[in-house]
Amino acid sequence: MASPQSLSVSDRRVTAGWAADCAERVLSLFESEAPGDDRPRDGITRARAFAAGTLDAGGEIRRRFVAGRASQAVTSPAAKAAAWAAGQAAGVAHMGAHALGAAAYAAKARQLAEQGNATAATDEIAWQLAQMSDPVRAALRSLPLLGEDPSGPLGSGLLASGALGAYIRVIQTALHHPRL
Repeated sequence: MASPQSLSVSDRRVTAGWAADCAERVLSLFESEAPGDDRPRDGITRARAFAAGTLDAGGEIRRRFVAGRASQAVTSPAAKAAAWAAGQAAGVAHMGAHALGAAAYAAKARQLAEQGNATAATDEIAWQLAQMSDPVRAALRSLPLLGEDPSGPLGSGLLASGALGAYIRVIQTALHHPRL
């Protein structure tokens, strides 16, 4: 039985485009430090191609870690988080819950890049929420809440802790209680 974090292929396609948008917003943080490394940009491009239906899940599942590995080519925490955001966006072809990972890493990258701005992450999350179409909202609302299901990225791993977990909780709360 598939994990409830997987989502259907059609829901993964819908959320992949949004995840790519989230990751692309912070891509310059990576590219300014490693201008010759196109792995994160390629991951975002591939997420968009998966969203458009021109790439299949099987091929993307094998490539989902490439963009995130680019984090090893940079030193600043913001640039690393931007690479991980791209890697999470690329991972949506495998499991829809990675869309929330892309958003969380993008918010973290923005906060790390703008340490003097106490609202950088929440401003980024507000932008992310504003960019969601109704189908993206519906797909992401169908995911289990962070920590409820151990069978994927929203389980007890890295995305569930620290700032990443806090950002995902903010997004999920907004999805389930849009007026808060």
